[in-house]
Amino acid sequence: MATVRTVRGLRWWIMGMICLLTIINYIDRMTLSVLAPTIMAEFKMTNVDYSRVVTTFLLAYTISQSFSGKVLDRVGTRVGFMIFVSTWTIASMLHATARSAVQLSAFRFLLGLGEAGNWPGAAKVAAEWFPVRERAFAMAIFNSGASIGAVVAPPLIAWVALSFGWRKAFFIGSILSAIVMVLWFIFFRAPAEHPRLSESERQHILSDDNASTPVAGPPRPWRSLFGYRQVWALIAARFFTDPIWWFLISWLPNYLKNERGFSLALIGLLAWIPFLFADIGNLVGGGASSLLIRKGWSVDRARKTVLFGNAALVPAGVFTIVSTSSDALAIVAISMIAFAFQGWIVNILTLPSDCFPKQDVGSVAGIGGTAAGVASMGFTLLVGWIVDNFSYTPVYVLVGIMMPVGALLFLTIMRRIERVPDLAPNR
Repeated sequence: MATVRTVRGLRWWIMGMICLLTIINYIDRMTLSVLAPTIMAEFKMTNVDYSRVVTTFLLAYTISQSFSGKVLDRVGTRVGFMIFVSTWTIASMLHATARSAVQLSAFRFLLGLGEAGNWPGAAKVAAEWFPVRERAFAMAIFNSGASIGAVVAPPLIAWVALSFGWRKAFFIGSILSAIVMVLWFIFFRAPAEHPRLSESERQHILSDDNASTPVAGPPRPWRSLFGYRQVWALIAARFFTDPIWWFLISWLPNYLKNERGFSLALIGLLAWIPFLFADIGNLVGGGASSLLIRKGWSVDRARKTVLFGNAALVPAGVFTIVSTSSDALAIVAISMIAFAFQGWIVNILTLPSDCFPKQDVGSVAGIGGTAAGVASMGFTLLVGWIVDNFSYTPVYVLVGIMMPVGALLFLTIMRRIERVPDLAPNR
């Protein structure tokens, strides 16, 4: 029997595949956002109507966050990703058939059910494939897919829509995700089962003291997770800050059109810039905390230093937006907010794997995602009402308040970022 050759640095190839899935996830997700001015005009939708369509996606996303982590913990990351990516692929194609806001909402709901599994799944893959000192940077690589997708989507979607009609644009992401799922099925396995993982890399993955226990304990009962302050700190952080990102990805094209007078072509030309800076912030935030840990800083000190440095930038960006009439300066300020948010969230996303054993990571990440979804639904509906009745200025003011509140609550509840004790293994 021929010996299967190992792949050097296989864990980074695995995370690269997760990043690719995340890019496609965001292309699918942002297609509606980029096309919102066009679709709203065709379906005669108000901002409140649009907010309800977005909220339908968030409702499904939140529901799925509450069980997708548990599904991934039960069936594993290989099968779990195939389930969720297949769901969002079908949903994306169905968008092209929509003839009303109601149908559009139904397809957004299905899309949300599928796309939510990507984040708990990625957190679980990071916990399985990386030691703690590399985990934040690994998460930054995966999470950069969100920003890369958001960078790619505006020019790509605008070009397809202007060239072939807006309905054809919804097929871009679905075709790409179907291709990647074939590659996923062929190449992905858990570390314990992967034939191309070298023994030296396997030992590197298991090099943390807490990760080297040969027999894993049982997963904690889902309800018992709420007895840990680490879970409540994660809930608070994501509840108050995730709506900022959802506002940017769902409303930025509308803001640029209605407040700044941008055409669809100009949106395609410029709306990607803040998301490029989001990607840079993601890599800088994840890389900085990982570097500090390698230099001997504690996980608690390294994560908090990066977290609160980024949190301070958001109010500064908001002040610039609401006080300037310059379109260029507004793009710069929005880019600052996007940079800071991604530098913040990439470290927040490492908390489940920083604080809990691998068998609980998917469930804890799902709880955090559920909190983020609930808050983002409420904020999205509020944005639609505020914009229809006032303007975008009060919305940006709220954005500037939410980040400091989330950071303060996180610090107060978490106190110290530390790992919970493992449960005794089943015998």
